Amino acid sequence: MDLTTLSSSFGGVLWTAVFFVIALSVIIAIHEYGHYIVGKKSGIFPEVFSLGFGPVIYSRVDGDGTKWQLAAIPFGGYVKFRGDGNASGAIAEEGVMDSLSEDDKRSTMIGAPLWARAATVAAGPVFNFVLSIVIFTAVFLYRGVAADPLIIDELKPTPYTQNLRNGDQVLAIEGNPIPSQENGVAYSEFVSGLPEQPLLDYTVLRDGTELTVEGPYLRAPIVGSVVPRSAAMDAGLQVGDVITKLEGQEVFSFMQLPAVIEASEGAPVDLEIWRDGEVLNKTLEARRMDEPLPEGGFRTVYRIGLGSGQIFEPETVTPSFLDALWGSVRQVWTIMSGSVSGLWHMATGAISTCNLSGPIGIAETAGDMASQGTVSFIWLIAVLSTAIGMLNLFPIPVLDGGHLVFYAYEAVFGKPPSDGALKVLMSVGLTLVLAMMLFGLTNDLIFCP
Repeated sequence: MDLTTLSSSFGGVLWTAVFFVIALSVIIAIHEYGHYIVGKKSGIFPEVFSLGFGPVIYSRVDGDGTKWQLAAIPFGGYVKFRGDGNASGAIAEEGVMDSLSEDDKRSTMIGAPLWARAATVAAGPVFNFVLSIVIFTAVFLYRGVAADPLIIDELKPTPYTQNLRNGDQVLAIEGNPIPSQENGVAYSEFVSGLPEQPLLDYTVLRDGTELTVEGPYLRAPIVGSVVPRSAAMDAGLQVGDVITKLEGQEVFSFMQLPAVIEASEGAPVDLEIWRDGEVLNKTLEARRMDEPLPEGGFRTVYRIGLGSGQIFEPETVTPSFLDALWGSVRQVWTIMSGSVSGLWHMATGAISTCNLSGPIGIAETAGDMASQGTVSFIWLIAVLSTAIGMLNLFPIPVLDGGHLVFYAYEAVFGKPPSDGALKVLMSVGLTLVLAMMLFGLTNDLIFCP
């Protein structure tokens, strides 16, 4: 059963919460398993592996003596190693270290060699990145990439008259040969350079015969995707909708939308759409957003949250494993660099802090992505896993990055920070993390609902 079907069986709030917990649990489990397995392989004994906090719902002890437990509050998890005074592992459990032999102290997070502790801490975020790369690679292999040469696999239902057919090999449009879609820049420039007119001449190869037939504008105003929590989703637009009129004016190209949306500056915009033979009227209000510029900095734009579609789906081929893997690595890097840039510009006031969502916003996104299908939901898990892995590397005490800073201090000065200093720094770090969570929550509920 696809998630789109499953989600219809739940109430909106309920299934949003369910899918949010599923996504979060997968990401946390992988993160904590990274700590667990690397710590164990490094000779540090894991006493408790907990998915969630609070009252324990279920637990069992494995043959090695590690307690595996599921707790009632699903918004987190931890691995407690021998000798830890708390789940962070930075402070020794009172009295325990003194009771251990020198050999047993080696199996604690406090007594283990510096390299073992650093590897154990770093493993959590690394496993998050590995999860993301595995998912992105699988999706690229599953969905495939457009075949070259371009062959029509499925024509989209539209209100337009056309003479294209499934199976046509498209050679040229308006006499201009089509570049390979593998060259994204060249293909985008080709599409942008097409004459802006309702009908175009397509040169196709059909049953071995080269023909010239009329067809709609290639990038017609077809909804290819709807961004979760966007103006378009709030207005009820769906993938496959064809926008026929914008503010009473007929449109035939997706390229005609941005200028009208930008000019609206967030005022209501009237749309006429065609959906499965039925004409519907919709009204939406574009959202103000801060968009990064290639040369650095940001600009204020207005977006409705629509991705463009084409008048047909091309045939696809499966990329090589290495191509899919490299594309996944680039995807993870893009998410990380974009997130860091966005946080920096929010901190300096260059962009709106409404770009930071809290748990409610993330939960709504999880529900929206699940409603778009299983692949979209799994893709979101990969995106969130990258974000959480990166967040944990921030040099904030209580986060993994903060521990790595402590270990760097120990490597330089030959001793760790004092217990007193660690307690103060941990309190400051916890306050910062809670403040960030509270800030995101107030964005969701009050400032940027």
